[in-house]
Amino acid sequence: MKTGKTVKETETYRYRPVLFFALAYLFTWIFWIPAIFLPQNIAVVLMLFGLIAPAAVSTVFVLVSGSDVLKQDLKNKIIGFYKVKWLNVLMAILVFAAIVVCSILLSLAFGQSLDQFSFTEDFSFTGVGIAGAFITMTLASIIEEVGWKGYCEDSIGAYMNWFWESMIFGALWSLWHLPLIFIQGTYQAGLMVNPLYVVNFFISGIPLGFIITWVYLVSDRSILACMVFHLVVNFMQEKIAMTQETKCVETIVVIIAAAIIVLMNKDMFFETRHVGKLLETRYGEV
Repeated sequence: MKTGKTVKETETYRYRPVLFFALAYLFTWIFWIPAIFLPQNIAVVLMLFGLIAPAAVSTVFVLVSGSDVLKQDLKNKIIGFYKVKWLNVLMAILVFAAIVVCSILLSLAFGQSLDQFSFTEDFSFTGVGIAGAFITMTLASIIEEVGWKGYCEDSIGAYMNWFWESMIFGALWSLWHLPLIFIQGTYQAGLMVNPLYVVNFFISGIPLGFIITWVYLVSDRSILACMVFHLVVNFMQEKIAMTQETKCVETIVVIIAAAIIVLMNKDMFFETRHVGKLLETRYGEV
Protein backbone atom coordinates (compact mmCIF):
# COMPACT_ATOMS: atom_id res chain seq x y z
CA MET A 1 0.00 0.00 0.00
CA LYS A 2 1.31 3.43 -0.93
CA THR A 3 1.65 5.70 2.05
CA GLY A 4 2.88 8.61 0.01
CA LYS A 5 5.13 9.24 -2.97
CA THR A 6 7.24 11.68 -1.01
CA VAL A 7 8.38 9.18 1.60
CA LYS A 8 9.15 6.58 -1.05
CA GLU A 9 11.24 8.99 -3.08
CA THR A 10 13.28 10.28 -0.16
CA GLU A 11 14.03 6.70 0.90
CA THR A 12 15.17 5.53 -2.54
CA TYR A 13 17.11 8.49 -3.92
CA ARG A 14 20.87 8.20 -3.47
CA TYR A 15 23.15 11.20 -3.93
CA ARG A 16 26.15 10.69 -6.24
CA PRO A 17 28.92 13.02 -5.00
CA VAL A 18 31.82 11.30 -6.80
CA LEU A 19 30.09 11.47 -10.17
CA PHE A 20 29.02 15.05 -9.50
CA PHE A 21 32.54 16.26 -8.75
CA ALA A 22 34.00 14.32 -11.67
CA LEU A 23 31.58 16.01 -14.08
CA ALA A 24 31.80 19.44 -12.41
CA TYR A 25 35.58 19.39 -12.70
CA LEU A 26 35.47 18.00 -16.25
CA PHE A 27 33.01 20.55 -17.63
CA THR A 28 34.77 23.41 -15.85
CA TRP A 29 38.32 22.52 -16.81
CA ILE A 30 37.56 21.74 -20.48
CA PHE A 31 36.84 25.47 -20.76
CA TRP A 32 39.40 26.83 -18.33
CA ILE A 33 42.43 24.88 -19.53
CA PRO A 34 42.16 26.11 -23.16
CA ALA A 35 41.69 29.66 -21.76
CA ILE A 36 45.28 29.46 -20.50
CA PHE A 37 46.58 29.54 -24.07
CA LEU A 38 44.07 31.87 -25.77
CA PRO A 39 43.81 35.68 -25.98
CA GLN A 40 42.21 37.35 -22.99
CA ASN A 41 39.02 38.40 -24.78
CA ILE A 42 38.33 34.76 -25.67
CA ALA A 43 39.54 33.45 -22.31
CA VAL A 44 36.94 35.59 -20.49
CA VAL A 45 34.13 33.82 -22.37
CA LEU A 46 35.59 30.40 -21.67
CA MET A 47 35.99 31.25 -17.99
CA LEU A 48 32.29 32.17 -17.83
CA PHE A 49 31.29 28.83 -19.35
CA GLY A 50 33.53 27.04 -16.87
CA LEU A 51 32.04 29.00 -14.00
CA ILE A 52 28.55 27.92 -15.03
CA ALA A 53 29.49 24.24 -15.23
CA PRO A 54 28.90 23.19 -11.57
CA ALA A 55 25.49 24.91 -11.52
CA ALA A 56 24.57 23.24 -14.82
CA VAL A 57 25.71 19.81 -13.61
CA SER A 58 23.89 20.32 -10.31
CA THR A 59 20.65 21.27 -12.05
CA VAL A 60 20.85 18.35 -14.47
CA PHE A 61 21.47 15.92 -11.60
CA VAL A 62 18.31 17.16 -9.89
CA LEU A 63 16.17 17.19 -13.04
CA VAL A 64 17.10 13.63 -14.07
CA SER A 65 16.97 12.26 -10.51
CA GLY A 66 13.40 11.03 -10.85
CA SER A 67 12.71 12.48 -7.41
CA ASP A 68 10.01 15.12 -7.17
CA VAL A 69 11.14 15.80 -3.62
CA LEU A 70 14.70 16.58 -4.71
CA LYS A 71 13.34 18.94 -7.36
CA GLN A 72 11.08 20.65 -4.83
CA ASP A 73 14.00 20.88 -2.41
CA LEU A 74 16.11 22.73 -4.98
CA LYS A 75 13.23 25.09 -5.70
CA ASN A 76 12.76 25.79 -2.00
CA LYS A 77 16.48 26.46 -1.51
CA ILE A 78 16.61 28.94 -4.40
CA ILE A 79 13.35 30.89 -4.02
CA GLY A 80 12.50 30.17 -0.38
CA PHE A 81 13.17 33.73 0.76
CA TYR A 82 11.12 33.09 3.88
CA LYS A 83 13.71 30.55 5.04
CA VAL A 84 16.58 33.01 5.24
CA LYS A 85 17.45 34.06 8.76
CA TRP A 86 18.81 37.48 7.87
CA LEU A 87 20.16 38.17 11.36
CA ASN A 88 22.32 35.05 11.05
CA VAL A 89 23.52 36.16 7.61
CA LEU A 90 24.34 39.59 9.02
CA MET A 91 26.18 37.93 11.91
CA ALA A 92 28.22 35.86 9.46
CA ILE A 93 29.10 39.00 7.49
CA LEU A 94 30.13 40.78 10.70
CA VAL A 95 32.24 37.75 11.65
CA PHE A 96 34.08 37.95 8.35
CA ALA A 97 34.49 41.72 8.71
CA ALA A 98 36.02 41.07 12.15
CA ILE A 99 38.35 38.51 10.55
CA VAL A 100 39.55 41.16 8.10
CA VAL A 101 40.08 43.76 10.85
CA CYS A 102 41.97 41.31 13.08
CA SER A 103 44.10 40.16 10.16
CA ILE A 104 45.16 43.70 9.29
CA LEU A 105 45.93 44.56 12.91
CA LEU A 106 47.97 41.38 13.37
CA SER A 107 49.82 42.07 10.12
CA LEU A 108 51.25 45.24 11.64
CA ALA A 109 53.62 43.01 13.62
CA PHE A 110 55.02 41.82 10.28
CA GLY A 111 55.65 45.28 8.89
CA GLN A 112 52.37 45.81 7.08
CA SER A 113 50.61 49.18 7.03
CA LEU A 114 47.40 50.64 8.46
CA ASP A 115 46.76 51.90 4.93
CA GLN A 116 45.15 48.51 4.37
CA PHE A 117 42.05 49.98 6.03
CA SER A 118 41.07 51.53 2.71
CA PHE A 119 39.50 50.52 -0.58
CA THR A 120 41.44 49.63 -3.70
CA GLU A 121 40.78 51.60 -6.87
CA ASP A 122 40.48 48.58 -9.14
CA PHE A 123 39.64 44.91 -9.04
CA SER A 124 42.42 42.33 -9.13
CA PHE A 125 41.19 40.71 -12.33
CA THR A 126 41.59 42.72 -15.51
CA GLY A 127 40.20 43.02 -18.99
CA VAL A 128 36.51 43.61 -18.18
CA GLY A 129 36.50 47.10 -16.61
CA ILE A 130 35.25 48.07 -13.14
CA ALA A 131 31.54 47.63 -13.95
CA GLY A 132 32.27 44.35 -15.71
CA ALA A 133 34.37 43.18 -12.77
CA PHE A 134 31.56 43.91 -10.31
CA ILE A 135 29.02 42.13 -12.51
CA THR A 136 31.42 39.18 -12.89
CA MET A 137 31.92 39.00 -9.12
CA THR A 138 28.15 39.10 -8.52
CA LEU A 139 27.44 36.44 -11.13
CA ALA A 140 30.21 34.26 -9.75
CA SER A 141 28.66 34.41 -6.27
CA ILE A 142 25.20 33.53 -7.59
CA ILE A 143 26.20 30.85 -10.09
CA GLU A 144 28.71 29.12 -7.82
CA GLU A 145 26.24 28.77 -4.97
CA VAL A 146 23.56 27.27 -7.22
CA GLY A 147 26.08 24.57 -8.10
CA TRP A 148 27.65 23.97 -4.71
CA LYS A 149 24.48 24.28 -2.61
CA GLY A 150 22.01 23.06 -5.21
CA TYR A 151 23.37 19.52 -5.08
CA CYS A 152 27.06 19.28 -4.15
CA GLU A 153 27.16 19.93 -0.39
CA ASP A 154 24.07 17.82 0.26
CA SER A 155 25.52 15.00 -1.84
CA ILE A 156 28.48 14.83 0.56
CA GLY A 157 26.52 15.62 3.71
CA ALA A 158 24.06 12.81 3.01
CA TYR A 159 26.83 10.33 3.89
CA MET A 160 28.58 11.96 6.88
CA ASN A 161 28.36 14.69 9.49
CA TRP A 162 28.68 18.31 8.47
CA PHE A 163 32.16 18.65 9.99
CA TRP A 164 33.70 16.16 7.57
CA GLU A 165 31.46 17.41 4.79
CA SER A 166 32.88 20.93 5.32
CA MET A 167 36.43 19.60 5.29
CA ILE A 168 35.97 17.63 2.06
CA PHE A 169 33.92 20.29 0.32
CA GLY A 170 36.38 23.06 1.25
CA ALA A 171 39.31 21.10 -0.17
CA LEU A 172 37.52 20.12 -3.41
CA TRP A 173 36.05 23.59 -3.90
CA SER A 174 39.49 25.14 -3.43
CA LEU A 175 41.15 22.73 -5.86
CA TRP A 176 38.44 23.42 -8.44
CA HIS A 177 40.05 26.87 -8.97
CA LEU A 178 43.42 25.36 -9.98
CA PRO A 179 43.49 26.26 -13.71
CA LEU A 180 42.78 29.92 -12.89
CA ILE A 181 46.30 30.45 -11.57
CA PHE A 182 47.56 29.99 -15.15
CA ILE A 183 45.01 32.27 -16.86
CA GLN A 184 46.29 35.80 -17.39
CA GLY A 185 44.24 38.53 -15.72
CA THR A 186 42.66 36.43 -12.98
CA TYR A 187 43.04 37.05 -9.26
CA GLN A 188 44.66 33.64 -8.91
CA ALA A 189 47.22 34.36 -11.64
CA GLY A 190 48.31 37.43 -9.70
CA LEU A 191 49.37 35.14 -6.86
CA MET A 192 52.05 33.47 -8.97
CA VAL A 193 54.59 36.12 -7.95
CA ASN A 194 55.14 34.10 -4.78
CA PRO A 195 54.44 30.35 -4.29
CA LEU A 196 53.43 31.08 -0.69
CA TYR A 197 50.51 33.18 -1.92
CA VAL A 198 49.32 30.33 -4.15
CA VAL A 199 49.55 27.77 -1.33
CA ASN A 200 47.75 30.16 1.01
CA PHE A 201 44.89 30.61 -1.48
CA PHE A 202 44.22 26.88 -1.68
CA ILE A 203 44.57 26.31 2.07
CA SER A 204 42.23 29.20 2.90
CA GLY A 205 39.34 27.55 1.07
CA ILE A 206 39.16 24.74 3.63
CA PRO A 207 38.34 26.74 6.80
CA LEU A 208 36.18 29.08 4.72
CA GLY A 209 34.20 25.98 3.72
CA PHE A 210 33.21 25.54 7.39
CA ILE A 211 31.94 29.12 7.62
CA ILE A 212 29.93 28.83 4.41
CA THR A 213 28.42 25.52 5.57
CA TRP A 214 27.44 27.24 8.82
CA VAL A 215 25.70 30.04 6.86
CA TYR A 216 23.95 27.38 4.76
CA LEU A 217 22.68 25.32 7.69
CA VAL A 218 21.56 28.14 9.99
CA SER A 219 19.30 29.39 7.19
CA ASP A 220 17.78 25.93 6.71
CA ARG A 221 19.91 25.19 3.63
CA SER A 222 19.04 28.43 1.83
CA ILE A 223 21.05 29.11 -1.33
CA LEU A 224 20.07 32.78 -1.22
CA ALA A 225 21.75 33.23 2.18
CA CYS A 226 24.96 31.73 0.80
CA MET A 227 24.82 33.93 -2.30
CA VAL A 228 24.63 37.08 -0.18
CA PHE A 229 27.46 35.96 2.12
CA HIS A 230 29.63 34.82 -0.81
CA LEU A 231 29.17 38.16 -2.60
CA VAL A 232 30.08 40.20 0.48
CA VAL A 233 33.17 38.05 1.14
CA ASN A 234 34.28 38.41 -2.49
CA PHE A 235 33.78 42.16 -2.31
CA MET A 236 35.80 42.52 0.91
CA GLN A 237 38.58 40.33 -0.42
CA GLU A 238 38.74 42.35 -3.62
CA LYS A 239 38.18 45.93 -2.48
CA ILE A 240 39.81 46.12 0.95
CA ALA A 241 43.47 46.94 0.40
CA MET A 242 44.96 43.94 2.20
CA THR A 243 48.35 42.80 1.03
CA GLN A 244 48.98 39.18 0.16
CA GLU A 245 51.13 38.91 3.27
CA THR A 246 48.11 39.96 5.32
CA LYS A 247 45.94 37.43 3.52
CA CYS A 248 48.33 34.74 4.74
CA VAL A 249 47.69 36.03 8.27
CA GLU A 250 43.98 36.11 7.45
CA THR A 251 43.99 32.38 6.72
CA ILE A 252 45.17 31.71 10.28
CA VAL A 253 42.43 33.98 11.64
CA VAL A 254 39.82 32.22 9.47
CA ILE A 255 40.96 28.86 10.87
CA ILE A 256 40.50 30.18 14.41
CA ALA A 257 37.08 31.66 13.55
CA ALA A 258 35.97 28.40 11.92
CA ALA A 259 37.10 26.43 14.99
CA ILE A 260 35.09 28.74 17.27
CA ILE A 261 32.01 28.39 15.07
CA VAL A 262 32.30 24.59 15.12
CA LEU A 263 32.74 24.51 18.91
CA MET A 264 29.73 26.80 19.39
CA ASN A 265 27.61 24.64 17.05
CA LYS A 266 28.81 21.15 17.91
CA ASP A 267 25.43 19.49 17.41
CA MET A 268 25.05 21.09 13.98
CA PHE A 269 28.46 19.92 12.79
CA PHE A 270 28.69 16.51 14.46
CA GLU A 271 25.13 15.16 14.49
CA THR A 272 24.47 12.17 12.23
CA ARG A 273 20.67 12.06 12.41
CA HIS A 274 20.42 13.18 8.79
CA VAL A 275 22.94 10.67 7.39
CA GLY A 276 21.30 8.42 4.82
CA LYS A 277 18.03 10.33 5.03
CA LEU A 278 18.82 13.98 4.40
CA LEU A 279 15.64 14.65 2.43
CA GLU A 280 13.54 12.30 4.50
CA THR A 281 14.25 14.24 7.68
CA ARG A 282 12.83 17.37 6.03
CA TYR A 283 10.09 16.07 3.76
CA GLY A 284 9.37 12.49 4.80
CA GLU A 285 6.53 13.49 7.03
CA VAL A 286 4.78 15.51 4.29
